Amino acid sequence: MAEQTPEHLEPLEPAPLAYENMDFINSADGRILRIMAEYQEPMTRFRRERIQDTVVFFGSARFRALDVARAEFELLENTGSTMPAPAAEQPPGLEELESGEVTGQRLLRAGAAIEMAAYYEDARKLAFLLATWAKKLPGPRQRFVVTSGGGPGIMEAANRGAHEAGAKTVGLNIKLPFEQQPNPYITPALNFDFHYFFMRKYWFAYLAKALIIFPGGFGTLDEMFEVLTLVQTRKLAKKITVVIYGSTYWKSVINLDILAEKGAIAVSDLDLFHFADTPEEAFEILKKGLTENHLESEFERRQQQARQKELDASQPAPNPEELLGPDIAKTR
Repeated sequence: MAEQTPEHLEPLEPAPLAYENMDFINSADGRILRIMAEYQEPMTRFRRERIQDTVVFFGSARFRALDVARAEFELLENTGSTMPAPAAEQPPGLEELESGEVTGQRLLRAGAAIEMAAYYEDARKLAFLLATWAKKLPGPRQRFVVTSGGGPGIMEAANRGAHEAGAKTVGLNIKLPFEQQPNPYITPALNFDFHYFFMRKYWFAYLAKALIIFPGGFGTLDEMFEVLTLVQTRKLAKKITVVIYGSTYWKSVINLDILAEKGAIAVSDLDLFHFADTPEEAFEILKKGLTENHLESEFERRQQQARQKELDASQPAPNPEELLGPDIAKTR
């Protein structure tokens, strides 16, 4: 074979930059970069929006009130889905109930739909109370920002209540195999979508100063017990207020007292959370915990000193986290 001289070779196309090579970025080898992006990109936005900390609402995403005034309800196909469940699983509407022909399981579903709609309104009111109070707190950063998983149901109610109070509100969505979308009440700059569940959980846990658990299913139970485990094992170097909302629902679903009676948890672990049954009761628990554990804490005093340092030219400049947040709690 005759040797080719340089003038006979076809010119090469420029190689893509590594971070513009989507085949690599989306490959197994690029996974570490995707994980890092789901840490750093939210951090950048939280800092830009001056979010110091959050209060997280968990609860059911399957039930939603299409028109609370007319008590028309719809059960969703799956958690976070925009598609309705099959007609046979749907709770009956008002016309069917008034006909007197609805019996059995569908009648029970009607009662459950009304109950869940009541929790929706309670979450909406609680978020409104919390956001209204938090907006008045002094300081350059946003405090105790209402945060949800970004979907329908209780998540929508929480974002809606904060939105109606004129406050910023966060939605931490997750990519799911079925169609789903963020609710419309999330502050656009704080609307997130995650691929990795564990990175989404990171942002739930490490910004939160309080957690409210409304009635829900597998996802709600998972999120509740994950945070309770972090608190129980003292892995978080901060105090977090946990409110379990709807004592009748939760005490019929799980018996936490039995765990203590059987020795599976310490009796003192039952003090890691509080039950509440009205928005006003839950708000008072939250306000008390947030004030004692954070607004009047040593960390808060250090923050005030950092702000004073920023104004004092004779002092070293504070670091970016002191200035911009968010307040990422250390782990032990």
